[in-house]
Amino acid sequence: MARPVRRDGRLFVVFAVGTADNARMAEHVYKKIEIVGSSPNGMEDAVQNALARAGKTIRNMRWFEVTETRGYIEDGKIEHWQVTLKIGFTLEQ
Repeated sequence: MARPVRRDGRLFVVFAVGTADNARMAEHVYKKIEIVGSSPNGMEDAVQNALARAGKTIRNMRWFEVTETRGYIEDGKIEHWQVTLKIGFTLEQ
C-alpha cells in the first residue's frame, strides 16, 4: 500500500513491503535519472505526465522522488505546474 508523506516541503510516496520483497531488492542494481513533468491541472498530473513519458523509453522503473515543485502564474492565476522527479530503475542483467 502506498501513502504520501511530506518532508521539508517535498512529497514522497512510501510503499510498504514485506521481507521477501526486501530480499529480492538486495540483488538489484539501480540507476537514477532526473526529469521534469508539467501540467496545467496540478502537481499530481505533472508527475503522471513525467512517468508516462519516461515509461516509453525506460524499462524497470521502480520508484520516484519529487525533488522540486514550481508553479507559473499568469494574470494572477496558476497557469501550469512543473515537478522535478528522480526516477530509480533496475538495470537489466
